Amino acid sequence: MTVVGPFGLSVRDQALETDVQAGLAAVEAGLLEATKSEVPFITEAAQHLVRAGGKRFRPLLVMLASRFGDPYAPGVVPSAVVVELTHLATLYHDDVMDEADVRRGVASANTRWGNSVAVLTGDFLFARASHILADLGPEAVRIQAEAFERLVTGQILETAGPRDGRDPVAHYLDVIAGKTGSLIAVSGRFGALMSGADESVVDILTQYGERLGTAFQLADDVLDIASDTHESGKTPGTDLREGIPTLPVLRLRESAARDGRAEDLELVRLLDGDLTDDARHAEVLTRLRVHPALEQARRDTVRYAEDARATLAPLPECFAKSALVELCDAVVHRAG
Repeated sequence: MTVVGPFGLSVRDQALETDVQAGLAAVEAGLLEATKSEVPFITEAAQHLVRAGGKRFRPLLVMLASRFGDPYAPGVVPSAVVVELTHLATLYHDDVMDEADVRRGVASANTRWGNSVAVLTGDFLFARASHILADLGPEAVRIQAEAFERLVTGQILETAGPRDGRDPVAHYLDVIAGKTGSLIAVSGRFGALMSGADESVVDILTQYGERLGTAFQLADDVLDIASDTHESGKTPGTDLREGIPTLPVLRLRESAARDGRAEDLELVRLLDGDLTDDARHAEVLTRLRVHPALEQARRDTVRYAEDARATLAPLPECFAKSALVELCDAVVHRAG
């Protein structure tokens, strides 16, 4: 049994382990090549987050999904580069919107160079992803365009908030299906599609990616409250400080509205105050870490990961399927 990837994924087949590692190495080289510019400053800014590392969760999913066809097909690695470049570009933009100071354990691009450079660098990465995508054919371009539309729609829905009368939790789940699930679904879809897998397999791995992507984001929500900087690569409570309504907070508000317990109502009042104040922020973070709402968010994460696992049932038994199943466990473990 060999451990590969940032999740400690156990691969029980030497050939699969070797191929996945080789594929991820090729993706890494592709990312560095795609972020080069004739202007040295652009190269530095574009490679800032590439060189900071990261989970490479989406490329890993592309590699595993490609095992249901020809994993050596020429479009597999470039498609993995496309989804990771797209993801990286959204991080540059997210950090500007969230005014984040830290990303992947290093200073965010907006902190280092300012908001304008961070936004334009994200645009540069989108452009490079589109350039690679053009060589993968019109269907790949359409798939990516649809996913990008969903991603942006999710971000807009988050910014706008739920309509009057809409359940905030249901609204939030729609938001993350767009913001996170869409691109992870594309990772599963591209891996299967580029490898020439059967259409039914492509559909299964797309659905799997969508559900796993939701679980992945919910795990991040839990980590934002429960982890330290070393674990998450960003400052704990960043979403909390910026007033982003992640699932633990929504579950707290739901509980306070339903049960009216004094301690819950007090915590909601603190949340509605100025969380740029370090003392208030620290108090809210401490209290949320022991609140049942955090455990409820963990259970929600497990539910979506189990749904992703169930989606895989029709696939033939193989080492790649076992790895995809274990990936569900790895995502849940992050929120444990």
